Amino acid sequence: MTKVAIVGTGPCGLSMLRAFEQAEKKGEKIPEIICFDKQENWGGLWNYSWRTGSDQYGDPVPNSMYRYLWSNGPKECLEFADYSFDEHFGKPIPSFPPREVLYDYIIGRVKKGSLKDKVRFNTSVSSVIYNGNNFEVVSHDKKNNKFSKDNFDYVVVSSGHFSVPFIPEYPGMKSFPGRILHSHDFRDAEEFRGKNVIVLGSSYSAEDVALQCHKYGAKSVTIGYRNNPMGFKWPNGVKEVHYLDKLEGNKAIFKDGHEQEADAIILCSGYLHHFPFLTEELKLKTRNRLYPPKLYKGVVWQDNHKLLYLGMQSL
Repeated sequence: MTKVAIVGTGPCGLSMLRAFEQAEKKGEKIPEIICFDKQENWGGLWNYSWRTGSDQYGDPVPNSMYRYLWSNGPKECLEFADYSFDEHFGKPIPSFPPREVLYDYIIGRVKKGSLKDKVRFNTSVSSVIYNGNNFEVVSHDKKNNKFSKDNFDYVVVSSGHFSVPFIPEYPGMKSFPGRILHSHDFRDAEEFRGKNVIVLGSSYSAEDVALQCHKYGAKSVTIGYRNNPMGFKWPNGVKEVHYLDKLEGNKAIFKDGHEQEADAIILCSGYLHHFPFLTEELKLKTRNRLYPPKLYKGVVWQDNHKLLYLGMQSL
């Protein structure tokens, strides 16, 4: 029988499981499927964890969600074609739901079936090797500290690309007396109440984190953009300036001459595509924006036509 491995059970991995389930309900013969997820439950990035740094097994925490995140994209743009928000909740809901509501919706689409039986939780994929005929997948059961080796005909890579932060370097960082963190490790804006906060970035995370800090009582929020400002009508206490030049003690000095005392710097500088379990010939070589020639509806095929990257459309 054909065997398929799915790496990751976030929205993309869950969509693959759902597609196989729907095909089986229509009477089609489906392959043997094994999913691997390093977290203890499915949902991928939408699993909130208080942890930062390492999990209880010593692996890097993949989660980048913070406690009070709200969707900054309308739910109408996030809705699954075959499972509406109205169907899930039984009533209309606002367009911009909080994190818990979106997580409940994503999981609701798949939890009615027996799909969880196909998932090995707390299991990380250590390596994927293609020998010309099939894939040898080595996985690590972190809870029991056991390694397993399985062979598959196809591998679906749906491990996401918002877990490994890109961290730029600025002069003066080593001697900065305050706190420096990437938005990947941002969990609660309460930490920054009464503080002068520098947010570096000009996209969704920068907007979201800056406003969270402002709402929770930051003394000031200064957003440093690299190329173009977001240009919103910011509330009093929030401003945009051009590109951090350097840090001198607790002072941030920007390219446009602006100077600002800082207690904390939050890097909203994006993420890296990172597939440490794949051999070099299988890895995608790309920056954050991806326009591959073989892109079709969010699916990227490698040359062997058996390795599939899911959800890798341009951002």
